[in-house]
Amino acid sequence: MPARDIGMRAASAAVLAPLAIIALWTGGWAFIILMGLAAGILAMEWGAISERRAPVLTGVAVAFAVLGAMIAAYVGDFSAALVLLVFGAIASALFARAIKASGLDAAYGVLYIGWPMLLLVWLRNLPDGGRWTILLFSVTWAADIAAYLVGNMLKGPKLWPRFSPNKTWSGFAGGLIGGVIAAVAVVWVLADAGFPFSGVSLAGAAVVGLAGALATMAGDLWESALKRRFGVKDAGAIIPGHGGLLDRVDGLMFAVVVIAVIKFLIDWGLVG
Repeated sequence: MPARDIGMRAASAAVLAPLAIIALWTGGWAFIILMGLAAGILAMEWGAISERRAPVLTGVAVAFAVLGAMIAAYVGDFSAALVLLVFGAIASALFARAIKASGLDAAYGVLYIGWPMLLLVWLRNLPDGGRWTILLFSVTWAADIAAYLVGNMLKGPKLWPRFSPNKTWSGFAGGLIGGVIAAVAVVWVLADAGFPFSGVSLAGAAVVGLAGALATMAGDLWESALKRRFGVKDAGAIIPGHGGLLDRVDGLMFAVVVIAVIKFLIDWGLVG
């Protein structure tokens, strides 16, 4: 990877990461506005990569469906949010068919983007949600960065050449290690600062990090397969050096599901 591309990626991250961390920790309107903006961008990118006949209208339909469900989740009615997400997917499919687009792809876009967004809102709305969302993002970012750096340095056998020819087993291993280290570091540092993770030891943090990193790798591979199916290289070009937003949060969209489930099990005393 040329030094110029690495520098552009680093510059983009240096600008965007602090904004995301502040919004995540602050919560409230700062958080939901950022997440709503992200959901809208993701929906438009999904329309662009999945539908060539009516990309903008498809993206708008997906965005409205996802945002409606997110608002319900934010005000605390998660059951209504799930219902709205399902009906939003159906409505988006019917709308897409009416404009001669793919109803199945539109419905999938609502669920693909909407379900992780609802879980992210749910996670952040918990009493200790600020520290858990920081943990989630830290694990995802660390796994992503470590996989990229280690894979580029060590190279070696390809992980899944049919769908993602640039990813290697060395990068996969590096991503897992990065996720574990990030999780342990976050739990340790925040606990030392007076923000402990109830029911999570450092050993438990390592397990959370490993699970989150595995999900991050899976999400990245899944999006690569989707892009290959639609015949596109990147989901967009909104982030210099990174491509589209979907290219950057594909792993996060899988990781939030796994970490939200772990958090749910801990709160109900089923693990720990």
